[in-house]
Amino acid sequence: MDVDNNKTAEPADYRDTLLLPDTPFRMRAGLPGREPGWLARWEDIDIYGQLRNRPGRPSFVLHDGPPYANGNLHIGHALNKILKDMVVRSQQMMGKDSRYVPGWDCHGLPIEWKIEEQYRQKGLQKDDVPVIELRQQCRRFAEEWIDVQRQEFKRLGVIGNWEDPYLTMDFHAEAVIAEEFMKFVMNGTLYRGAKPVMWSPVEKTALAEAEVEYKDHRSPAIWVRFPVASCGSASGPECGKASVVIWTTTPWTIPSNRAICFNPELRYGLYRVTDAPEDNWVVAGDQLIVADRLVEEVMNASRVEAFTRCCGLDCASLAAITCAHPLRGLADPSLPEVDRWDFDVPMIAADHVTDDAGSGFVHTAPSHGDDDYRIGLLHGLEMTDNVEKDGRFREDMPLFGGLEIYTSRGKEGRANKAVIDSLAGAGMLAARQAITHSYPHSWRSKAPVIYRSTWQWFASIDSEVNDDNHQFGRTIRQRALASINEFVEWTPPSGRNRLHSMVEHRPDWVLSRQRAWGVPLTCFTRIDLRPDHPDYLLRDQRVNRRIVEAFEQEGADCWYHDGARQRFLDGLHDPDAYQQNFDILDVWFDSGSTHAFVLRDRDDGTEDGIADLYLEGTDQHRGWFHSSLLQACGTRGGAPYRGVLTHGFTLDKNGMKMAKSVGNTVAPDQIVRQYGADILRLWVAQSDYTSDLRIGDEILKQVTDSYRKIRNTFRFILGNLNGFDPADSVARQDMPELEQWVLHRIGKIDRRVRSGYSKYDFQGVFQELFTFAIADLSSFYFDIRKDVLYCERATTPSRRAVQTVLDILYHRLTSWLAPILVFTMEEIWLERFPAEGSSVHLVDFPAAEASWIDEELARRWEIVRQARRVVTSALEIRRQGKIIGSSLEASPIVHVEDPDRLSLLAAVGFQDICITSEIRLEAGTGSEDAHRLEEIPGFSVEFRPATGTKCRRCWKILPEVGEQARPDLCRRCDRIVAAP
Repeated sequence: MDVDNNKTAEPADYRDTLLLPDTPFRMRAGLPGREPGWLARWEDIDIYGQLRNRPGRPSFVLHDGPPYANGNLHIGHALNKILKDMVVRSQQMMGKDSRYVPGWDCHGLPIEWKIEEQYRQKGLQKDDVPVIELRQQCRRFAEEWIDVQRQEFKRLGVIGNWEDPYLTMDFHAEAVIAEEFMKFVMNGTLYRGAKPVMWSPVEKTALAEAEVEYKDHRSPAIWVRFPVASCGSASGPECGKASVVIWTTTPWTIPSNRAICFNPELRYGLYRVTDAPEDNWVVAGDQLIVADRLVEEVMNASRVEAFTRCCGLDCASLAAITCAHPLRGLADPSLPEVDRWDFDVPMIAADHVTDDAGSGFVHTAPSHGDDDYRIGLLHGLEMTDNVEKDGRFREDMPLFGGLEIYTSRGKEGRANKAVIDSLAGAGMLAARQAITHSYPHSWRSKAPVIYRSTWQWFASIDSEVNDDNHQFGRTIRQRALASINEFVEWTPPSGRNRLHSMVEHRPDWVLSRQRAWGVPLTCFTRIDLRPDHPDYLLRDQRVNRRIVEAFEQEGADCWYHDGARQRFLDGLHDPDAYQQNFDILDVWFDSGSTHAFVLRDRDDGTEDGIADLYLEGTDQHRGWFHSSLLQACGTRGGAPYRGVLTHGFTLDKNGMKMAKSVGNTVAPDQIVRQYGADILRLWVAQSDYTSDLRIGDEILKQVTDSYRKIRNTFRFILGNLNGFDPADSVARQDMPELEQWVLHRIGKIDRRVRSGYSKYDFQGVFQELFTFAIADLSSFYFDIRKDVLYCERATTPSRRAVQTVLDILYHRLTSWLAPILVFTMEEIWLERFPAEGSSVHLVDFPAAEASWIDEELARRWEIVRQARRVVTSALEIRRQGKIIGSSLEASPIVHVEDPDRLSLLAAVGFQDICITSEIRLEAGTGSEDAHRLEEIPGFSVEFRPATGTKCRRCWKILPEVGEQARPDLCRRCDRIVAAP
C-alpha cells in the first residue's frame, strides 16, 4: 500500500494521558424521587437508635413544643420542625447526646369543635351525646391526624424518636397533668372567682390570651352623656347642669356601667355649646365635661358649630361629682333599683385613662374588662351578670333581655343597636360613628370575643406559693420574672423583653374551660361553703393519689364515670358533702406541663427536668413559652428551659400573611414534590429566621441556584478524589503554601461553624460555608489547581497534596452541611463510603488541627489574592473586548511597588495563581496606561499576549512548544507523556 508522505498527520489526542475528574455523582439531583429512599435506609439502619447508643457524651435536649393534631402541615410547621432538626443534628455532630422526642397537643377546642360539627350534620347537639363517647371520638380523631403529621414531618428529614413520641392524651400524660394541677390545689394558688375573661360566644367558653388573635373589626363608637347628679362642695355651680361625656366602642356594656374613670394627670374643662343645628343631639346651651385635648374631637363628632370653655376642673372637683346612669328611668319602676339603673355613678381617678382618643373619660363596667374589674375591686363596685354564655343578655333584663351581642356565627347581634337607640331616645347620646380598629377574635372560630364575667378557676400569680422552692421568689410572678432575667438565654435577645413585659403585666391565669375534651380540673369543693371560705376547696394528698393512680390506668375518662365522686372520696371524706368539678383545664396548661411527663419522667428526658432549648414561633411568647413558664414556676419554682429560641412567621413572596381565602398559601408537601425537602431546608438555612420569612416560586428558584452551586463544588471534589488512597496523604509541612492556606481557612471556618451552630445561627453557618465553597474553592483554589490535578502524574507530591486537601474538604464540608442538607450530604457520603450501615449522620464534625491555623501565612496569601484580583480584572477587560478567550492566552507584566510583595509573588509561582501561561514580575509603579484597581494600591498590570505555541495537553502557550520530541507539547507535558 502506497503512503502519501505529503499528507498532514492528524493531531495527537492526549485525553487519555490526563487525569480528568471521574464520578457518578450527578449534577441533576432528582431529590423528590430519591429522598424517600434515604429515609427508608435511615429507618432500616436505625440512625436515631445508633446515635443514642453512645455513652459518656454530654446531654443536649431540645424539648418539642407540641403541634396540634388537627389537619395537614402548613409552611410554618415545616419552618419550625426544620429549625429544630438543624439544632438537634448540629448539637449531636458537635459531640453531644442530642435527644429529640416529638410530641403532639391532643386535647382542646379545635378537635372538639370538629366532632361537634359531625354531630350537627347528623342533627345532634353535643349535649345529646354521652361525654365519654364524645371524648373517645375526639381521641380517635387526634390519633388519625398524629399518624398523618408524623409522616409529613419525617418526609422533611426530621430525625427523632418517632416510634415513641409524647402525646398529651396518653394515660400517663393525663395523670401527670392532673397531678401538676393538684399541686396548685395544694400550694394555695388555686382559687375560684368571678372575673371578666375573654369569652367566645360562638364556642361558649373562656379563652386564654394565647387563643386570641387581633384583627381589624368595624365597631359602633358612641359618645354618651352621663348627667351630673351631684357636684359636691368642691365643684362649681355650673357643673350641676352639665354631663360627663364618655366614649366607648362596646355600647352593649353600658347597661353594666357602675362608674366613670378619669386621669388626674390630664386637664379637663366644662364647655358650653353656643351653636349647633336645631335637630342635633347636642344643642345650644348644653354643657359638657371633657378632656381639654379632646374637646375639638368631641364637638366635631357631635356636630357642634361653636362652644366656649367655662372653667377648668381639677381632680378634687371631678372626684366630687356623681352622675346619673344614662339609662335611668327607662325601665319598669316596679323592678329592683339595680335593674332600673336608677342609681348614681361615681367618678374615680385611675391611671389607665388616656387622652389619645375619645373624651378623656372611660365608662367602667367591672364585669366586662380587666381595668374595669381592677377599679371595681379597689372601690367596691358591683359586679353584674347580664350576659349569658351564648353572648345574649339574660332573658329577664329590662329593655334588652335575650338580645345577642354576637350571633352563634360570630356576626353582629342586635344588642349594640338596641342600647344605642335607647340612649338616643333618652337624650343621652352626644354622637356616634363607625370605626375600624384592632379587636380580639377567637384564634379558632375567627369570631369576635367579648369580656364577660364568669365564675372560673384561677391560678393566682401574686399569692405566695406554699412550697420550699424559693430560689427565684415566693410568688409565681416573681419566679417567672427572675427566671426570665437570670436563668434563661434568649435567641434573639429581644425575646426576653417581650416575655418579661407580658408576665410583668398579666392578670391571674384562667385555668378552667367549659368544654368536654381535655383533662378535668380534678378538685372537689364543699357544697355548703362559699368560694372565699378557706375550706371551700378540698386539699388532701390521699385523694390526689387516688386520682393519679386511676388516671394512670384508665386515663382522664374515669373522672366522668358514674360514681367517680364516691370512688375518690369514700373512706376519706363524705362524698355527699362535696361537689365534683367538671370544667376542663386550659389546653395551655396541658402543654405547659409537658416538662413534667417528658423531661422529668422519660428515660430520654433530662436529669433535672429542664430542657436546654425550647424553640417556637414568636406567638409562643404568649403561648407555650408563657404557659410552660407559669406552670413550672408554680410547681417546681422556676423555668423548665435554659434557652428559648423564637422564629418569625412565614409570608408569601410579597410579604403578605398567608391565607387560604387569599390563595397565597404554600404547602410543604407541594414544595417537597416539586423541589425536594433539601431545597425547603436550604430555604430555612438561608433565611433570617428571627424575622418573618418570605417564600414563593422565585425565592425557591434562587435557593435552587445556591443548591446547584454547592452540588457543583462537591462534584469537583468527588471527581478528583477518584483513586485517592488516604494512606498517600501528604503532611501539612510538605504541602505547597496554597494547600497550607486552604488548611488555614478550614481551621478558621471550623471555629466559626461550631460557634454558629452553638448560637443557632444557621444563616451565618450556611453563608460562611457557601462563600467558602464558591469564592475560596470553586473560583480560586479549584480553578488554580485544575492544572495540577489534570495534567500532573497521579503520584507527584503536588497532586497528592491537592488530593489530601480535597479529602479533608470532603469530610469537613459533608459533616458541616449535614444538619442542613440532610439528604444531599448523605448521597455525597455514600459516594465514597457505600458500606451497609454507613451514614454521614453517624459522624461528628472532624476536629481541625491547631497547626493548620497560620495567621502569617493567611496575611501573605491575602496579598497574593489582592494582586491576583488586579491581574484578573485586567484580563477580563481583554476577554470582554474579544482580544483573548482564555487567561492562558495572556502573559502580562505585573508591576509591584513593594519589594517584599514582589518577592512573595515570585515565590508562590504567580503565573499559576493567575492561570496565565507566563507572568513577568517587575519592581516599580508601571506606566500611566497600566491597569490598576483603586481599592488595591501598589499593583499595576500591562497586558501582553502569550507568545509561542499552544500545548495540546495543558493548553499553555509557551515558546518551548515545538522543541520537544512531541512537538505539540510543552516540556512538562512531554516528560509526563513519555514516562512509563
